[in-house]
Amino acid sequence: MPELPEVETVKRGLEEFIINETIRKVYLSELKLRFPWPKNFISKVVGKKIVSIKRRAKYIIISLNQDYSIIAHLGMSGSYKVLKKNVTQDYIRLKHDHLVIELDNFILAYNDPRRFGYIDLTNEEPEKHKFLSLLGPEPLSNSFNENDLAGSLLNKNKSIKNTLLDQSIVSGLGNIYVCEALFRSKINPKKNCSKLITSKGKPRQKLILLVNKINEVIKEAIDVGGSTLRDFSSTDGKMGYFQTSFNVYDREGEKCLLDDCGGVIKRVVQSGRSTFFCSNCQK
Repeated sequence: MPELPEVETVKRGLEEFIINETIRKVYLSELKLRFPWPKNFISKVVGKKIVSIKRRAKYIIISLNQDYSIIAHLGMSGSYKVLKKNVTQDYIRLKHDHLVIELDNFILAYNDPRRFGYIDLTNEEPEKHKFLSLLGPEPLSNSFNENDLAGSLLNKNKSIKNTLLDQSIVSGLGNIYVCEALFRSKINPKKNCSKLITSKGKPRQKLILLVNKINEVIKEAIDVGGSTLRDFSSTDGKMGYFQTSFNVYDREGEKCLLDDCGGVIKRVVQSGRSTFFCSNCQK
């Protein structure tokens, strides 16, 4: 599933072309995505101008005039592409194209083979929408810091790996970047998160380091367009390259890349998800 860096890459690709474009035509497939299409979606968006686009956690928010916003999640395999409009030939929809928007100068197409993504439309403040209202702070933001994170971990009795995947604690993180940040912090993913704070809810040094490493990993991943695993590509079809920097993710049985370690990368399953870590570095 695309995580924060991949969604940020898609958002940046879209905003280069679609800002100030007016929606002229819309095609919706007869198949629903994860959820049914919003009622009267086509009639509500045709004629509207795209005024801005932003990302919140793993969501893309396309703001239209008259206070409408399209809220989109890529799911497992969703992708957007932008094509220059050809006045002599109509766009030929591809298999799994479930949304095609014709703009003034471009065609915006959403393709999703697994149909696990979803799209909604709201004319209220997007941050109050049911998809966004319970999201926690996200990496690289001012509200993501060791003190606030420590407060969120107080009285929590579960592993730090599963805690970081809780979008109400930290939003935008997924399996890949949590594994990588825990490795860089030399924290065992099975460690109870209560061990990273004091009895008064203050951050211990390991938690301070973890916050820094989460920001570090996310920034590096954004800089190279995210990670390409199976389905992900950006709006121009290019792949991300952060997977070439993986220290632990998807490296089960391989040696740790740190020169002074000598450990082997192990895989365990936590809450149905694979966790990768170094058996020596992350004790």
